[in-house]
Amino acid sequence: MKILALILAAITSAFSLQAVPAPATFEQAKVELRQKVYFDRNQAGEIYCGCPWRWVGRSGGRVDLSACGYEVRAQPNRAARIEWEHITPAWVIGHQRQCWQNGGRKNCVATDPVYRAMESDAHNLTPAVGEVNADRSNYRYTQLASTPYQYGACRTRVDFKQRAAEPRDEAKGLIARVQFYMHDWYRLNMSRQQQQIFSAWDRMYPVSEWERERDRRIALVMGHSNPYVTGERAWQVGQKPSGDGIPIARAPEKKSASTVRQAKAEPSEDTAHLPVIGNRNSKVYHLPQGCPSYSQVGPRNQVPFGSAQEAEAAGFRLAGNCRS
Repeated sequence: MKILALILAAITSAFSLQAVPAPATFEQAKVELRQKVYFDRNQAGEIYCGCPWRWVGRSGGRVDLSACGYEVRAQPNRAARIEWEHITPAWVIGHQRQCWQNGGRKNCVATDPVYRAMESDAHNLTPAVGEVNADRSNYRYTQLASTPYQYGACRTRVDFKQRAAEPRDEAKGLIARVQFYMHDWYRLNMSRQQQQIFSAWDRMYPVSEWERERDRRIALVMGHSNPYVTGERAWQVGQKPSGDGIPIARAPEKKSASTVRQAKAEPSEDTAHLPVIGNRNSKVYHLPQGCPSYSQVGPRNQVPFGSAQEAEAAGFRLAGNCRS
């Protein structure tokens, strides 16, 4: 009976994990990370310098700089506070999604549901000293052997001329596996040089017990783990990203014409929250599943609709490259 109870508990836990809705916004993600992931980690130290902090408010913190030997470089206000760092920068995400160029972050949040999912992905977020977060900006990670350290005892450094940053050794493995996850899950491009650096860090700095625990906690927030932490996947230089985190990237099953018409009225569960996107120039509309050009409509030309029927009533027709 005890074994049966354990099996039932495991099945229930797995079902609950899959049913969890991921955070819908960056703000929500920060609050959930504070409450469910990092609630007991503030004395263990943030990612870049190992500095402890005191929680303030819903998701903020005040850094104890003296406890980690941190020396302010230029921004005392930001050095004193905890900020939430996007390991794969929001700037990089937005530019690859092609929404940042037409209005920056605000435009991406307003017009691109895939960007919103990426910006609020808890796997990609971590507490960091605000000044280091600001200095790192959207710079690439790399090795900086000749760059001096700028933050006292903190072993993270930034080269502003090269637009590059090197995190301390204790963070390199986690950062590499988050980068693998983000680029694979959301089909982002990564240079071969970056792939080689992260592959080296992945080998040199294996998954720690805290990283495993972090992944378990974030899985309860996101509904899935990072497979590069659990060992379900291993990055190969030159591999093609899967895009598993983008609903439209999943190959749809072949359906009859009547089934396709029914699907327009009854979208699948994983795309039901996404709008139908019309192109105001071409007067065609794209469904969130089965239409390859769904994410390629320029933000200024997007006309969102609640359903295919609504789009057709407005004079739009289904895009010709949508697959059945």
